[in-house]
Amino acid sequence: MAVSETDVRKIADLARLSLVDQDVAAVTAQLNSILSHMDVLTKVNTSSVDLPTDADVDGAALRGDSVAPHPMNTTAPVLAPQSRDGFILVPRLATHEEL
Repeated sequence: MAVSETDVRKIADLARLSLVDQDVAAVTAQLNSILSHMDVLTKVNTSSVDLPTDADVDGAALRGDSVAPHPMNTTAPVLAPQSRDGFILVPRLATHEEL
């Protein structure tokens, strides 16, 4: 299975990665190289290997592919009692001095 440049752009969008147009071709080639290695692994005969008894063979439930707003898109005063210039102010860890 190969991925296209359209697939790479969609994956980058879902993962909230900033991917410039110049890098799309290189990332597509890298992902296709990884997938070709995985294809080789799927051909390995594992019929004689016993599965662990606690293995979940069904896997995790999948979620839909949709981009949701990131929780940090809210303003800093909503998230914390002290903020300045859009940044959350916290006490210093080493000394716990007041700001």
